[in-house]
Amino acid sequence: MSTDDLASFRTSPEAYDLLVGRYGPALAAALVERAGVAAGARVLDVGCGPGALTLALSHAVGEPALVASVDPSDGYARACRVRVPGADVRVGTAEALPFEAATFDAVFAQLVVNFMVDAAAGVAEMRRVARPGAVVAATVWDYAGQMRLLRAFWDAAIDVEGEPARALDEGRRMPFCSPGELGRLWHDAGLVEVEMGPVVVSATYRDFADLWAPLELGVAPSGAFCVSLPPARRAALRHRFAELLGSPDGPFQLQARAWAVLGRA
Repeated sequence: MSTDDLASFRTSPEAYDLLVGRYGPALAAALVERAGVAAGARVLDVGCGPGALTLALSHAVGEPALVASVDPSDGYARACRVRVPGADVRVGTAEALPFEAATFDAVFAQLVVNFMVDAAAGVAEMRRVARPGAVVAATVWDYAGQMRLLRAFWDAAIDVEGEPARALDEGRRMPFCSPGELGRLWHDAGLVEVEMGPVVVSATYRDFADLWAPLELGVAPSGAFCVSLPPARRAALRHRFAELLGSPDGPFQLQARAWAVLGRA
């Protein structure tokens, strides 16, 4: 069994918002606050998805026209334009940002670094378009630890499917999901004053069916794995996943830890 991580994000923006996107606004608010984004700053959101961070940045700087965003997905870029009218939203990749050098006062990538085709090139591009002294910041999920939704999902998948699931477990195969790995990436890109730290956010669900539904739409590596299974195995995964989350009956909440990294150009 193989996976195409980028293909798993070619699902609808609505599906994304129902899965990891539930955590996006809170995570974006925390990252913007930690970076100290000032009113009037010119800012860039790399890998914007449907636009949770773009929206938070537009509020922070006070004017959507000061915000630029890039995403490789046409559908996500369109959704971001709808969410943040007036922002400069373009289709493009982190490895070839369509902006001149030293353009932005702050450059961000929320939950994107592990999905860059070439993370070193992507972060180098983020530094290139940042003005001297500008903040370059990102968040990644703590896949191997306290991102409860995804950790429980992959643990359930391994319990049900064994080695094929273990090979796809984001906590094992994502190269940048710990402070050390992420910090080295920032240092290697020539960024200075690099700081690391956790960000803990949460999401609320009506019931387990509310959590499970977007996985059936194939969004993200977890959803892609889910829909790759035949119905009986998928049902077994659903049952084990619910068990690992305490078999919730009714509304419940999950916490999710991300690692944040900030440096300066």
